[in-house]
Amino acid sequence: MHESGSNGLNGLADEQLVRLSKWISLRLRHDPAAIALNLDAAGWASVEELIAASAGRGVRFDREALEAVVAGNDKRRFEFDESGARIRARQGHSIAVDLGYADAEPPAVLFHGTATRFLPGIRSGGLLPMNRHDVHLSADATTARNVGARHGRAIVLAVDAAAMVAQGHTFRVTGNGVWLTAAVPPRYLSEPEHAERHHSEPASSD
Repeated sequence: MHESGSNGLNGLADEQLVRLSKWISLRLRHDPAAIALNLDAAGWASVEELIAASAGRGVRFDREALEAVVAGNDKRRFEFDESGARIRARQGHSIAVDLGYADAEPPAVLFHGTATRFLPGIRSGGLLPMNRHDVHLSADATTARNVGARHGRAIVLAVDAAAMVAQGHTFRVTGNGVWLTAAVPPRYLSEPEHAERHHSEPASSD
């Protein structure tokens, strides 16, 4: 794979790394069947099969390029197994997989980044997994804001994870630090940014 442009890891153009990452994400998270790729129950695919199946659809890359995508992905979305012979996405699947993450005790507060246009639905229905298996949450507000910015004007919601655990909700954490839960009802959500803006407004002179 060779293109002009700024080079990322392994000498691949940055935009090429992004395209390859999106291709791999699509196949490992959502639609392996489209290239006749076999995933096991835990979401693992053979590296050799992924490379060969992709080439059969005109997307050609080698092991070195795949390693560059895994190493260069800022979200660490993918991982190799200990042998290096298999690869999987760490989270975000719409297909049925069991990633094997055990229940874990979350921080007292977690964060979710979204776009402001989604707030009406979230206020009434809470956070739902939509086309994923779980709601994705962040341990810090900065990461959550970056996620929200991908969808439009970003806002960060705070999740009262401690209260959720007290009421029997469970959480899991992925190898790249993403917290997962089945759903977040509205009563556990707050909008700290809106509260800050409200308190910072000058008092009315009326």
